[in-house]
Amino acid sequence: METSHPPRRSWLPLILLLPYFALLWLPFYSGGRPSLLGFPFFYWYQFLWVPITSLLMYAVYRSAK
Repeated sequence: METSHPPRRSWLPLILLLPYFALLWLPFYSGGRPSLLGFPFFYWYQFLWVPITSLLMYAVYRSAK
């Protein structure tokens, strides 16, 4: 007889919504200050989410195995 186990960490894929909502709220980061190395906040905030999103996707992928 086969028993089914509940899925592990079923809430973990929900963390993929973080980048979506963080970048969806444009008035939060539409300003130019604070700047980082001469780049306005608008640009470096978006670029910062690229590696963060990659790490979140990796974490979700590894938890699905």
